[in-house]
This record gives sequence, C-alpha cells and structure tokens, in this order.
Amino acid sequence: MGVIEAPRGTLIHHYKVDDNGSIVWANLIVATGHNNYAMGKSVRQVSEHFVKGAHLEEGMLNRVSAVVRAYDPCLSCSTHALGMPAVRIALLAADGTRLDEICN
Repeated sequence: MGVIEAPRGTLIHHYKVDDNGSIVWANLIVATGHNNYAMGKSVRQVSEHFVKGAHLEEGMLNRVSAVVRAYDPCLSCSTHALGMPAVRIALLAADGTRLDEICN
C-alpha cells in the first residue's frame, strides 16, 4: 500500500500480489474520487447562477470549466481533444427533453 501527496490531491494505491509477484488485486483512490463531491457542489452553485428558466446564460461553460480545473487539473487536461477542452452542458427538463445546450 502506498499514499502520496500529489499536486492535484492525495493518491492512494493498494495492491495484492501472489507468490510470483503478479498483481492479483488493485484498488486506486485518486484525487478525482476525493474531489468528486466538492466538484459536484461547485458545479451546482454555478448552475444556480447561470441557468435562467429554460436557458443557459453566456459564461456558464467557462465557469464550469474553471470549477473542474480548480479541483482536478489532471481531469481537465485528460478531456482535451485537439488542444481544446471537450465540454458540453445540456439543460434537461424533468422528462428528459433537452431545453438548451452549449458546447465548445
């Protein structure tokens, strides 16, 4: 088992090996798992400010991206496609109907 503090948060690795030294079980807890609840709460706060009725207001995409980068910079980098963050936000009605959407 190993625990290390990394720039994006605590990394916990736990392995079990057999008599030959082969890994037979692994459990990894990374910063994304630690920060998931806080990221979700922060995205909700941004949503409460930028969702007006059935519309998403200008600037929401940038704010949500900033929230994710604040908690887990590796997650935001890992979602880049051709050098740009691949972010899409969809506003859905209770029945699943898409009311509005923004993406880059």
